[in-house]
Amino acid sequence: MEYRHIKVEVKDAVQVITLNRPEVLNSFHLLMAREVQDALSVAAADDAIRAVLLTGEGRGFCAGQDLAAISLDDDLGETVRAQYNPIIRAIRRLEKPVVCAVNGVAAGAGANLAFACDLVLASTEASFIQSFSKIGLIPDSGGTFILPRLVGFARASGLALLGGKVGAAQARDWGLIWETCEPAALMPRALALATSLATQPTRGFGLTKQAFNQSLMNDLDAQLDLEADLQAEAGRSADFAEGVAAFRAKRPPVFRGR
Repeated sequence: MEYRHIKVEVKDAVQVITLNRPEVLNSFHLLMAREVQDALSVAAADDAIRAVLLTGEGRGFCAGQDLAAISLDDDLGETVRAQYNPIIRAIRRLEKPVVCAVNGVAAGAGANLAFACDLVLASTEASFIQSFSKIGLIPDSGGTFILPRLVGFARASGLALLGGKVGAAQARDWGLIWETCEPAALMPRALALATSLATQPTRGFGLTKQAFNQSLMNDLDAQLDLEADLQAEAGRSADFAEGVAAFRAKRPPVFRGR
């Protein structure tokens, strides 16, 4: 696919996806959503890609839905199904780590897109807003699922109903994101983190994501059984064999992601 609304490049086994509609704070319309979906499918299929870094061009990360791209006659359920749900599912099902670098405002679906990623770094100038309530909508893009699990019902309800702005430091302190960085350090730090992850046991990371995804629905017994099954699979990986061999030889491991 030719990308017109995002930029995609691969650096040191990291696929960097940059939302590229800075004139509208990288807000989504259908074509951009389809391009992100395609880029994530490429990352899933290409064994040479072992991590993904998602960010935005310009002064914002993503302002959510481009309201100029929809009308009051549109079925917003179909918009969510076509644009956002496939992206959130792809991120959570991708058996490779996804790092998100939030360089500015992340509002509505843009905020929940970030929260769906595995590790979120934010500029100290970034902010997160559940802006749906301001126009009479509900949080989508996994927001009603992810937010209560990240911050609990009380804070999730406050974020969703009040629609207030949460700064980067508060988002970090509440457990919404992993860490904050000065603006100039954000992309170097995020790329270094993604590049480091791309050298690690990718198969084990994928199985870890599977386990975390299921933990949100399983009871303890089911989760213990799942851990045993996934650990058996991890124990058959070449990366496990390499990790053990490196430990015994007292040398750094060289993981191949298999």
